[in-house]
Amino acid sequence: MKPALHRPRLAAALAEAAAAYQEAAIIPHCPSCRAPCCKLDKLVLDLNWKQVKTLWHIDLARPAFDQSLARGEEPKEIRAAHGRYYIHSKPCPAYDQSIPGCRIYGQPLKPAGCSDFPVYEDEGVVVADLRCEAVDLEQLSAHLTQALGPDARISRSADPEFPFLVELTVKPAGKRRR
Repeated sequence: MKPALHRPRLAAALAEAAAAYQEAAIIPHCPSCRAPCCKLDKLVLDLNWKQVKTLWHIDLARPAFDQSLARGEEPKEIRAAHGRYYIHSKPCPAYDQSIPGCRIYGQPLKPAGCSDFPVYEDEGVVVADLRCEAVDLEQLSAHLTQALGPDARISRSADPEFPFLVELTVKPAGKRRR
C-alpha cells in the first residue's frame, strides 16, 4: 500500500517528468514522423463541443448537429457519446500537411489528448504508448530516474489486451528492514 502523503507528490513529479520527456524527445520528432498521430488512423481523439464546432467550422446548434450525427450524416469521422465527440479515421482539421504539424499547438483549443500522447501520468503511473515511433522505453526510464533520483526503482508492465500501452511504475527505494 502506498503512503497517502507520497502519492500526490509522486504523481506530480511523474507528470512533470513525462511532460519534460515529451518536450525533449517526442515533440522534436513530430515533423519527421512517418505516421503522425494527427492523421488519426490508429488513434481516437476526444473533443468537447467547442473544439468540434471550431475545428470543423460547424454552423449548426449543438442539438441539430447531434441529430445529424445520429442520422449518420457528415462528418463521418465524428461520433458522439456521453456528451463528448470522438474523432478517428481522418486527419484532424488542425493538422497541416505542409508544416507538417499542428496549427493549434500550444493554444487553448488544442485537445488534452494531444498534449498527453504518447507519454503521460495516470494515477501515479507513467503510461507510454508505443504506437508513437518516437517513444524509447530505455530513454524514458533513464529520464524518469534522472528526474526522480538514482534510488527510484522503475518497473514496466503492459496489458495483454493492449501491449502497446506500457505502464512504468516508479517506487522510491525505501530503507530496508533487517
